[in-house]
Parts: sequence; structure tokens; C-alpha cells
Amino acid sequence: MAGWNTLTELLRREFIQSREEGKDPHAIEQLRDEFTRAGSNPATLASVHARLVALPVRADFGFNEPNAIDAIRTLRHGSQTFATPALDAAFDDKMHGAWLGRCIGCALGKPIELLAIAAPKAERQFTWRDIKHYLTAIAPDEWPLRDFIPRHSPVEAELTPIIAFASTRESIAFMETDDDIRYTVLGQTILAAKGAAFTTENVAETWLTSLPYQAVCTAETQAYRNLVTRYDIHESTHWQLGPLPVDWHWVATHLNPYREWIGAQIRVDSYGYAAPGNPALAADFAWRDARLSHVKNGLYGAMFCAAMIAAAFATHDVRKIIAAALGEIPATSRLHAEITDIVALCERHGNRFENYEAVFNSLCERVGHYSNIHTNNNVAVCVAALLLSGGDFHRAITLAVMAGFDTDCNGATVGSVVGAIAGARNIPEHWSGRLHDTLNSNIPGYHPIAISECARRAVAIVHQLRA
Repeated sequence: MAGWNTLTELLRREFIQSREEGKDPHAIEQLRDEFTRAGSNPATLASVHARLVALPVRADFGFNEPNAIDAIRTLRHGSQTFATPALDAAFDDKMHGAWLGRCIGCALGKPIELLAIAAPKAERQFTWRDIKHYLTAIAPDEWPLRDFIPRHSPVEAELTPIIAFASTRESIAFMETDDDIRYTVLGQTILAAKGAAFTTENVAETWLTSLPYQAVCTAETQAYRNLVTRYDIHESTHWQLGPLPVDWHWVATHLNPYREWIGAQIRVDSYGYAAPGNPALAADFAWRDARLSHVKNGLYGAMFCAAMIAAAFATHDVRKIIAAALGEIPATSRLHAEITDIVALCERHGNRFENYEAVFNSLCERVGHYSNIHTNNNVAVCVAALLLSGGDFHRAITLAVMAGFDTDCNGATVGSVVGAIAGARNIPEHWSGRLHDTLNSNIPGYHPIAISECARRAVAIVHQLRA
């Protein structure tokens, strides 16, 4: 094993990633022929992998996608500022709403996560149709989604099994542990301990001390493994990175074909919470965290989502929220181009909730070629859910889950945004009451904990950073 998967499987996925990054297709196919002949020979596979990763982006690739924060800032168009929100009771309620919304959205999507990211059936993925099939087989009025996911359906044997029974309609009584929530907790602990000056090293050390290796997936597994095998030392009672500068690009790319997948953007909500009304600061915080395991659009997705959340504390207009997030990523990137297309798609359909199935289909045609766990198609789902809902909490979280791809991740991200817009007092009891203000995160100090206490700590961090 080479971390998350076998070397053969990692290399197979690296071919896909290399094509998406814009490397020369002829050179890729030459290496693919060598890969096919190599069988399971580890030395040959390692050699092919190293040469594949080293291939340059072709000269005629239509995108410019840097990793360095200064280069990213140079390629932004339309970075926006908002009035700084007052730290009053209304703000406290918005923060509580953001935390509550993230938990509700995550729990809503969690049982059908595997159904929505099932193995590809075709060149373009339309997993929302499987979700609809699962629900409408129970009763026609189960679609559009109106409640937490039922544990059983008459057609469940035809589909990928559902998971996370503690989050199903029949059982839900708290927010169960999930990577989308664990990272939100870890981000909060980093900010509480280090403040606005936290570094990528601080993020890595927090992983090593508080996040078990078995609790990470895909890109995070590979980055974690790379840190442990090359950099960490043990001194008395805590882990510290070694004295030499860390090659973060190597950590994020070595044996890591998942480096543009969704992992980084699910880690950044606490950075948006800590920078209310300041999308640029939230994006900067997100970049410091994301570069531990991601590059290019993996970075940009994290920055985009953090910026959306920060903006949601300052405006209720979802179009302004999305525009602010677009203003924090390179206008020369694939993500910027694709999200611009999704915004136009929703506008063509009047940004109307009633047109969601037509939007889902067109969205899948546009970005369904990516892995179901990729950054770009999942950000697209979040944007479409916000636009078609107009910021309405119920519609936004249900659309984010109904659209497929990574359902719990998208439900959580959209939940943060519309939760901040609504505030906890305006989130329907139908959704909030089922969690009984309880989070079990499996992170020390946060298991169990009141969701409202997480929000209180987030507010304290904002006061700390402003001071």
C-alpha cells in the first residue's frame, strides 16, 4: 500500500489528473504504454509516476493556475470588501446559525454519500438520478427532499448501500462524527491557539497530534503519509516538524493524484467564521491550510468556500456572496471558468427553484467528467444550490444534497452559508431540533459538545482576532 491506495491505482489516477492539469497528451500516452507493460513492478511504476508528475503543462493549455499565494492574488479580478459586522447579539446568532447549518447539511447528506459518489457508470456522472430513484420509490412526495434520509427504500438493493445510520430519519439525535465536522473543529482549535498568524506548519502539527491517520481520506491520507515519512520528529510529549524548511509542494503532490479533490474545501469553514465580512482574509487563511495537501483548483475551492462563508456574515444576497468568492481565486483557472458558466446556467433558468432538475442535468454535462469527489463539480453544486434557493435555508441544503456528487460535503458547506444568512433563530425547528444541540466529533474537547458552544468559541475567536 502507498497510503490511501495501491501504487498501481495511484498511478492510474495520476494519468487522469495529468490530463486535467493540461499536460501534453502525447507524452501522457507514451508513459501509459510503459505503465501497461510494467505490470506490478514497483521500481518501474515509481519511475513512470515520477516522470508523469514532472511533465510540464502544455503551452497551449488555456488556463494559468499557480499555487503561490502572491501569484494567485495577482490573477484575481474583483476582490470585494464588505462592511465589518458588529459583534452583537445578531452576530452571535449568525455564528450559531452557521455552525448549526453546517451540522444539519452534513447530517442530511451523510447517509447517501456513497450512493452519490458511486463508481462511474459513464463519461458524465448523473448521480442525482440515483438519489431521486431511491427517494421516489418510497413515495412520490419524497422528491424534492423534505426531511432527513430514510434508512430504507424498496430499490435499495439496486443501488450503492446507504451508510451512517445514526444520521438517518429514523435515528438521528445528534451530529455524528464526520470528516467535514472534524476539520471544522480542528480549524477552530488552530485559530484559538495561534490566532491570525497561524501557519501551514501549525496545521500539520495539529493533524499529527489530534487527527488519527485512519480518520483521513484521499489527498489528506497522502499528505499525512508524506509528512510522517519525511519530516516529523518526536520530542518528549509532542510532535514537531523538523528543522529544515518543509517542501509543501512535495507533501501535496508526492503519490497524491487527489490533490485537486474536495478535501481542502471541507476544512475551511472555521476560517470563514473567523473573518466575517472579509472574504480576502478568509481565503488567505484557507490557502495556508489547503496547501498542506492540495494544489491549483484544490486550493482555489478551499479559498472560494471560505470566502463565501465570510461574505455570508455581511450580506444576504447569494449573488454577491458568489461574486465575492470568485473574486478571491484566479480568473485564469478552470474553477473560475466553470463556476462562471454555472452562474450563467442558473440565470438562464431564472435562478428558480422549480427548474432544479434541468440545472442538475446541465451542470452534470458541464462538470460531470470529474471524479465525484473533485473540487470543481462540488463547488458547482454549492453555487447552484445557493442561486436556485435564493438563500432559503430549507431549499439550499436540500438542493445541495439532491444534486449528488459529495452530498455531505456540499450540504455542510451550503449549510454554513445559509445558516449564517438565516441565523439560528430562523432555521426551521424541523431541521435543528433533531440534533438536540449535540456534536460528537471524536476530537478531544469536542466530544460530546453543544453545537451552540462551538459557536460561542467561534465568536470568541473573532473577538480575539479583532483585538
